[in-house]
Amino acid sequence: MTLADVQKLISDNDVRRVDLLVTDLIGRWQHWSIPPSNVKESLIERGQGFDGSSLRGFQSIDQSDMLLVPDLDSARIDPVEREPSLKLICDVVDPVNGDRYTRDPRYVATKAEEHLTASGIADKAFFGPELEFFVFDNVRFGLKPNSSFHIVDSDEADWNSAREEDDRNLGYKIPPKQGYSPIPPFDQLADLRWEMAEKMGQVGMDFEVHHHEVATGGQGEIATRFQTLRRKADETQWYKHIVRNVARAHGKTATFMPKPLFGDNGSGMHVHQSLWLGDTPLFYEAGRYAELSELARYYIGGLLKHSPSLLAFCAPTTNSYKRLVPGFEAPVYLAYSARNRSAAVRIPTYETSPASKRIEFRPPDPSANTYLAFSAMLMAGLDGIRNRIDPGDPTDADIYELSPEEAANIPSVPTSMEEAVAALGADHDYLLEGGVFTQDVIDHYIAFKEQESRDVFLHPVPAEFFHYYHI
Repeated sequence: MTLADVQKLISDNDVRRVDLLVTDLIGRWQHWSIPPSNVKESLIERGQGFDGSSLRGFQSIDQSDMLLVPDLDSARIDPVEREPSLKLICDVVDPVNGDRYTRDPRYVATKAEEHLTASGIADKAFFGPELEFFVFDNVRFGLKPNSSFHIVDSDEADWNSAREEDDRNLGYKIPPKQGYSPIPPFDQLADLRWEMAEKMGQVGMDFEVHHHEVATGGQGEIATRFQTLRRKADETQWYKHIVRNVARAHGKTATFMPKPLFGDNGSGMHVHQSLWLGDTPLFYEAGRYAELSELARYYIGGLLKHSPSLLAFCAPTTNSYKRLVPGFEAPVYLAYSARNRSAAVRIPTYETSPASKRIEFRPPDPSANTYLAFSAMLMAGLDGIRNRIDPGDPTDADIYELSPEEAANIPSVPTSMEEAVAALGADHDYLLEGGVFTQDVIDHYIAFKEQESRDVFLHPVPAEFFHYYHI
């Protein structure tokens, strides 16, 4: 898009508000609001100033001045605002030397795509994340020196089967682990998901299917079509924005927290991936296991080898590892397989054309900053291809049904964020290839996550009182 195109979009839609967007190091969208009249040549050439020290993981206060430079191709009319509003995703620039800012996650994604092309292996990486989320009717939490608590509630949840509801209860509740795709009236959120999906379409996302997910308490998923790496990361930010705001407009609250409920399934973000060179898909080869090319096997080898460090970006919260435990359909074993959803890497088999051949990396969750997570997965896969990392034989048996002795022979994902962050500290050279990640980005990310982990660890939790108060 040109500046004239964006100005016409503003005029044609009677836009009254413009938001400039940037993603902080941890993955949250931030915005600065300007009048439509300010969308002019000087904004595109110079940018809008902001305080970089106030964003998580960005600048120190003595070097806080930064610039937001809009990407005109990202211009979209926001479908969830009350007034006609335009949003522009921005790149972060240093005002002193004019260089792109290395800790801008979107710049990392840009460099990852450039590195892929320069490698000569492929020129496009397609990513298709499946984001799961919960929609609750009420949430309360508190954290003080002398108290801590959290309460979430959902009208469709099984724990409300005995609740009086306007002097009666119709009983259409979803039992734990039985929420996968029931029809209304058990699924009380179908209309809500339809509205979310339709608004995603309004910002250019291709909606494919939506359904209730396994957990009780309003868990859902809306699948959208794959896209190139950075564009899909942009779309993921729109996805979260739309889900949260549509839920709020209906008096509900949505969360991408991986494991908000005890004893039920958590929310994952299974990430489908494929490489292409021109119009040729590189992951397909007829006659091989799951029609998977040797190049794709090496890509899988890279993902599996680097999974412990990858999960610092792909499952980046202490809560992530409450999901990554056996018994809740979470892929905790570092193996690959066709169809088998208990393996970390699955090769979908319900589509058989060369163009649809892809691999699915299942340990990530939607708390991830997808600019960083997608880039890290691509770099791990490319490392596997360059170094011909053999992933070994596939594991087609249900890993959860293996004996303890058999399962012990299969490596597993980290058991905590601390372990994943430590793995990132020890294994990140593959991320530095081509300058995609910098040591500065990795060091600041590790420092932030270590502090976050310490903060969670230092707070007593109610379960500890239950187990230990009477010792």
